[in-house]
Parts: sequence; C-alpha cells; structure tokens
Amino acid sequence: MIIDKQERRKQPISACIDTALERYFHDLDGHQPADLYRMVLNEVEQPLLKAVLDYTRGNQSKASEILGINRSTLRKKLEAYDLNN
Repeated sequence: MIIDKQERRKQPISACIDTALERYFHDLDGHQPADLYRMVLNEVEQPLLKAVLDYTRGNQSKASEILGINRSTLRKKLEAYDLNN
C-alpha cells in the first residue's frame, strides 16, 4: 500500500516505526535478528538529535531542553554520532 506525502504527515512516528520494523522482519527472510533494541535506538536517536539541532539552529541549550536531557548528555550523544559540526 502506497501512502502519499499528505497522509504520511498525519501518521504518528510510531506508525512509521511499525512499518519499518515490519519491513525489517520481512527482509530478514527467516534469519534471526541480533541486538535489535540497540539497533532501533541508534536508528531513531541520531536523526532525532540532528532534527532538533537543525530546529534550534545548533543551540545545544535549547536542544537539550526540547529533548528533556541535560546538555552534557546531549554533548556525549553528539560526540558518539559525530554530530558536533
């Protein structure tokens, strides 16, 4: 089923994740996934951090407030994902 751009905007993030996970399990073709929890968190966290930084125009104080984490935690995460540019 193809969903147009307007309909995708109405979907909650969880629906997008559901779709991606369904596709991931389908593509495994019977193979056993490994370390799925960490993989999903990494796949979601990096674009989340990037989007919030873009939204705040790189202001880490505002970004940490929006994310609900302290600034030092944000800095560590940015370092881990090489997003310190």
